[in-house]
Amino acid sequence: MAGLCFSALLSGGPSQAQPAPEGVPAAVSWLEDQARGLVRECRRTLPDGRAVFPPQVGTGYEAFWLRDYAYMLEGAPDAFTEQELRESLRMFLDAQQPDGTCVDCVTFDGRPILKPGMGTMGENPVADGSQFLVDVAYCTWKRLGDAELLQAILPRLEKALQAVPTQEQTGLVWIDPRKTWDRCPYGFTDTVVKTGAELFSSLLLYQSYIQIAEMEAAGGRLEDSKKYSQKAADLKESIRNTFWDEQIGLFVAATHRCRQPDIWGSAFAVYLDVATPAQARRVGEYFRDHYSRIVQAGKIRHLPGDVFWEACKTPPDTYQNGGFWGVPAGWFAAALWPVAPTLAEKTILDFVQDSRRRGFAEWVQGDTIRLPKYVASACAPLPGFRRIVEEQTRRESPE
Repeated sequence: MAGLCFSALLSGGPSQAQPAPEGVPAAVSWLEDQARGLVRECRRTLPDGRAVFPPQVGTGYEAFWLRDYAYMLEGAPDAFTEQELRESLRMFLDAQQPDGTCVDCVTFDGRPILKPGMGTMGENPVADGSQFLVDVAYCTWKRLGDAELLQAILPRLEKALQAVPTQEQTGLVWIDPRKTWDRCPYGFTDTVVKTGAELFSSLLLYQSYIQIAEMEAAGGRLEDSKKYSQKAADLKESIRNTFWDEQIGLFVAATHRCRQPDIWGSAFAVYLDVATPAQARRVGEYFRDHYSRIVQAGKIRHLPGDVFWEACKTPPDTYQNGGFWGVPAGWFAAALWPVAPTLAEKTILDFVQDSRRRGFAEWVQGDTIRLPKYVASACAPLPGFRRIVEEQTRRESPE
């Protein structure tokens, strides 16, 4: 995430003397406690007293990143005070541009940064900023339940979604293939030069339509709610029909450059219920049959084993080009569960065991780890892991 912001690679990490939790529910409960703790530990106070939550504990990413904050909210919403939630949302809303464009991150002195690499990557703003602003607003509203806040922010969120670069005929997020580097895609692949319609940002846009439809309905704006629900339905069909590779059994990352099987995107498509039932089963079967080549210590590779991006700014077997990440582990496990529940549970247990031993790395590759207190690695997997705990409970409960 966040472009070419590299700090020293670290080996090893904190060891834990106490015994590991037994069973998936206990492991997830332990992870929830750790996620809340990391959120509080990464907190910094600005000169004006406001709090910001950079991606990691300690130095490394020196700004307040929108998508990382969104993943913190998704996984650990109760880790924040009400004041922190309101002020953080206001900070990102204040950074929104007049045309609705949203940021990649905001510097600690309040400067909006629209492109990854602190504004250096691509010609135009990142493709996922609007979607993550909607996600942050949605999570904040769900936690606070503030009707006045909702009425105040909905026009800003509508404008944000209007700023998303989309292809007119399909509604998919579009990165101009005629340009050398139009814009960065989804921020956890911001060093990957994808072009054409882009899967992950399109999935995020689908999620945004679902979220804003719910918010519009809660605000009494029923016609607007119906409009966004229809947009979501139309976009779902476009995603299913455009990115699916029937031969491989996965969704591809983009339609032009980097038209390659996307492990993260396929998992997220299943998690969001965008994939058809048949597609979801094929994805789960692929994950089961290729597990050892795409999973390491419960963490997930972006691409199939031994495959590297067609166009990427980082070398093979590092970072977004062959590293194994914690962020998608929840979507992955949830997509795997219907086909191979024991393997899905193993993913969770291995993830927790490795996190206890080496910390919450941004990414790993063998004995190499980067940033062992990366907050999204603890928070982002939790919604997917919780879904599996719920499924376990449902299956074990008597009829």
